[in-house]
Amino acid sequence: MTPTDLHTPGPQAPEPWVLEPLTRTDFVRYQGASGDMNPVHHDEEFARAAGYPAPLAVGMFAAGVMNSWATAWLGADNVRRTRMRWKKPAFPGTQLTISGEIKRRFEVDGEGRLEVEVTATDEDGDVSVIAWLEFVDG
Repeated sequence: MTPTDLHTPGPQAPEPWVLEPLTRTDFVRYQGASGDMNPVHHDEEFARAAGYPAPLAVGMFAAGVMNSWATAWLGADNVRRTRMRWKKPAFPGTQLTISGEIKRRFEVDGEGRLEVEVTATDEDGDVSVIAWLEFVDG
């Protein structure tokens, strides 16, 4: 990989997506779609016994929304890599905002790439999930 000039004009990030406050129904729907039926995401008693104040969102729910935001901007066919780091759980009532920016341009085997950093922040401004996505540049 060879870093290139970040000052080269490139596509501007779209407006952030502000999600409606998350609900348990969102969690259960995502669980049904993904097959992740861990009770920590829907069962109050189980979640509390695991040390959480309430059922928590499936981490891949936010990851999916973050990838959707970025691919709507730069194209699903252009994705080359996605990495995620979960920082803070989201619970019912949490409102996530998805936003991001191009962090660097580089090349892999002669193909120009963009690294985009995408964050899901909660209503307090805390990062819930951070992602780094690589896209074909151009």
